[in-house]
Amino acid sequence: KKALEIEVKELKSLSQVIEGVKEKFPGLVHWRVPVCNSAAPLENDFDIIVKTLTGTAINTPVIVNDQVGLSRATTGCVIACLFKELQISASFEGLVETVPGVNAALLKTKYVMNPEKDTLFRGEFEVVKELVATLKEGDKAKNKVDKIIDLNGTPKTGGTGIKQLRENIAESKLSYEIMDDAAQAFLKTKIMDNIQKYYYLIVFSAYIREQAAASREAVEADKKAAVALPASGKCAIPASELKIGKTFVQFMEENAGLRALIDTGKGNLQWERDIPPAALANLEQLAAKDFQGNLGKIIHDIYQTAHVMFGDMPQGDHKKRAKYRFASKTLMRILPPAKKTEVEGLIASKAMTMDLYDILGKCTWTVPK
Repeated sequence: KKALEIEVKELKSLSQVIEGVKEKFPGLVHWRVPVCNSAAPLENDFDIIVKTLTGTAINTPVIVNDQVGLSRATTGCVIACLFKELQISASFEGLVETVPGVNAALLKTKYVMNPEKDTLFRGEFEVVKELVATLKEGDKAKNKVDKIIDLNGTPKTGGTGIKQLRENIAESKLSYEIMDDAAQAFLKTKIMDNIQKYYYLIVFSAYIREQAAASREAVEADKKAAVALPASGKCAIPASELKIGKTFVQFMEENAGLRALIDTGKGNLQWERDIPPAALANLEQLAAKDFQGNLGKIIHDIYQTAHVMFGDMPQGDHKKRAKYRFASKTLMRILPPAKKTEVEGLIASKAMTMDLYDILGKCTWTVPK
């Protein structure tokens, strides 16, 4: 690449650029919320976004962007959409019920997750299932956020975006199986961070549902007559006048157990596939009887087991690497004690790696006399 030097004659900060945009759009409100790329926004960050959106009209455009426009921007869009759901629910539900002949149930989108999807792609992680069971109407909170995640996701799930916050976790988990140890350590942290983010979005969805119900009646007594509907007595409050009576931080304080649940549960995944007990017992028996003499059959049986275990993966390099990594770890697992100690020492000193051919070489090499 050819190196170029350009003299910088003028440099503007983001704030200065926004101020310039405000000259053309005087109603523009700009708010910067620094958040982590993979993990959930802080609880206070959710409140900052809610506070910024409170008082806006139902049709006020919300523009969300980050440096790249992927994970953080999509997370912001999901939070903003959940707030818009609050406005729609709190402002119009009572009004719609007064229209003669209208079946209000038909106006509510009935989102149903594709039951044929893998459990991880459906977001059914163990910690999420515990959360859904713990939260009041937790299934409805998850269903609402799944619908919005899909709409903000890729065209594959009916969205118009480029990041699928839920299914991306499952895709990362599939990639985890074929990575080396260093890459696995990084990816494991990322997966747990993304599970935490998905978890917090479900909790925020529950908070939004609670506040939508409370906001419908959060009107001063002297102003209630102006927004109350004669037929039902329910309030139809303009979206720009809705009041949020409780912060998300307060909601989390009232449900403090949810913090401990995600801290301890976000890593509750099956990180490695379990070898069937019968297959492991067979390999251990062959190794114990005559490791060197049975080495050929041991390798054959390891790969035969891997063929069955990874049968759900499509053919290709990913599957080959997953099977090879499994074979390396399984052979290491059944090495005779003395040889295992020797190999572990070499790996620890970085004289060799936990690679199938490296291990085989160490087990079969004899020093020439």
